[in-house]
Amino acid sequence: MKVLITGSSKGIGRAVAILFIEKGYAVYGIDICEDTIRHRNYTHYISDVADAATLPDIPDVAILVNNAGVQGSGRDIEVNLKGAINCTEKYGIQPLISSIVNIASVSAHNGAEFPEYAASKGGLLAYTKNAAKRVAVYGATCNSISPGGVLTDLNLPVMNDTEKWGKIMDMTPLRKWATPEEIAGWIYFLAVTNKSMTGQDVLVDNGEIINHTFVW
Repeated sequence: MKVLITGSSKGIGRAVAILFIEKGYAVYGIDICEDTIRHRNYTHYISDVADAATLPDIPDVAILVNNAGVQGSGRDIEVNLKGAINCTEKYGIQPLISSIVNIASVSAHNGAEFPEYAASKGGLLAYTKNAAKRVAVYGATCNSISPGGVLTDLNLPVMNDTEKWGKIMDMTPLRKWATPEEIAGWIYFLAVTNKSMTGQDVLVDNGEIINHTFVW
């Protein structure tokens, strides 16, 4: 069974790829960066998801994880939203698809981040529902997950700032952030274990939504 993960070279995407490899799947990754996973069951493609014309031909994808994303880049809507749409339309809307998982963000719910980033993730929630309706004819599901803070390189500017990190922890009820591996576990559940929930978003944010203040 083929699993395709975008943004697979680091962070959440890399953790998801490794988890699926460990579970015995044939995993394909798309990223603008070089391959960081060396395994016989992993195939890597260098491509920009925002450019549909450059996407590689990977037939018969069973599980699609739209993870590739940027933050405050000036291309947030192109990559986070349009990139997910490009990949879903190319790889996900077809008879052999089993599940699609889109990586949104708590910012899609509270708007408390860079404007285009929040908008791109909010749009992704709406697109998830649209795709869910269309893949249902194949017996497939399409859901999204909205992580709060995750311990990835993307968040190093606040993770390495003692004052900002303290403020973040003060407004996070569980006083921690998730690891990429924990989010990968949620994605695996949505993609494989789940058979009946579709068109929904799962918020995994250590309670951040309860009392949010954006710190950067």
